[in-house]
Amino acid sequence: MKPATDLSSYNNDWYKAEIGASRFKQAAWYLINVCFYINPLFPLSGFKTTMLRWFGAKLGKGVVIKPAVNIKYPWKLTIGDHVWIGEKVWIDNLAPVSIGSHVCLSQGAMLLTGNHDYSKTTFDLSVSGITLEEGVWIGAQALVCPGVHAASHAVLSAMSVATKNLESYTIYQGNPAQPARERVIAPKP
Repeated sequence: MKPATDLSSYNNDWYKAEIGASRFKQAAWYLINVCFYINPLFPLSGFKTTMLRWFGAKLGKGVVIKPAVNIKYPWKLTIGDHVWIGEKVWIDNLAPVSIGSHVCLSQGAMLLTGNHDYSKTTFDLSVSGITLEEGVWIGAQALVCPGVHAASHAVLSAMSVATKNLESYTIYQGNPAQPARERVIAPKP
């Protein structure tokens, strides 16, 4: 193993253009995020959805955002109708994140769109978006890694790690997440 001695070529400046917002907008969002989203003492979901829209997020109706949620860049976020985002969810969206309708992000779940190339001394940043289709359920403290596409009604069990795409109507569990069984949804009575 060779130690990293010269990091003079380290350069992730390409990402500055990818952020998609001015420094002022980023700073304003940082303050709003700390005061009203990450803050566990601020429960008003309607206010939170309004603020997300002001900062460029595309949100459907009936979105519920619980306390202590952390959202990196709202202008890179699309959420459908009747989505539930639980306490301490972290949407680290350096790249676009698309969440379909009737999706549940349980407590402590994390959507992670960025990673680093550990094989390079420059530790280059790489980003890739996440898509969660309609009816997806991400369990408590589960992690969805960069580039994952969860198809319709897939389930990622609690504390599982999705490193690859999730097929529709399939329940995944483990690290890395593996298919465990089919998701069967009972018809309405």
